Amino acid sequence: MSSTADAKRAARMPLEGFARAILLVFLSALTASALGAEAPPAAENPALEARVNALASELRCLVCQNQTIADSNAALAIDLKNQIREKMQNGETDLQITDYMVARYGDFVLYRPPFKATTLLLWLGPLLLVLAGLIVLYRRLKNVSAQPPVDLSPAQRERAARLLASDVKDR
Repeated sequence: MSSTADAKRAARMPLEGFARAILLVFLSALTASALGAEAPPAAENPALEARVNALASELRCLVCQNQTIADSNAALAIDLKNQIREKMQNGETDLQITDYMVARYGDFVLYRPPFKATTLLLWLGPLLLVLAGLIVLYRRLKNVSAQPPVDLSPAQRERAARLLASDVKDR
């Protein structure tokens, strides 16, 4: 009987070795892809880079839409960040660069859009939704409390009592 078990174990060994090799290749490929990113070059002017990052933190990535240009790794975000850097090197102020971006892409590019007529719904929309929800809740609760209690006949009361009593016994 032990020779049969040894034969089975010997037959499984090549398969186990093959599975381990496949797993090792898969994990190696996964690790290599995770480490494959190229490091960004060190900044020549740290003050300029801090200023670029500060302004890029105020502008929305047009690809991601829920990230700032500073946080995004999208190609367009990197390009916009490079444009900001070039404009700052040319002596433009943050306001001039922001105005340029708004003129080119609209108020959407601003991570915190200004409060004006075209963005009124954007700013007041959440408040209006909450108010509408409270009105709906109030009306539903008002309708529930306004309903008269249900009058049951003596036969219906007796049947309900039997059903409730049988439910308690079943537990």
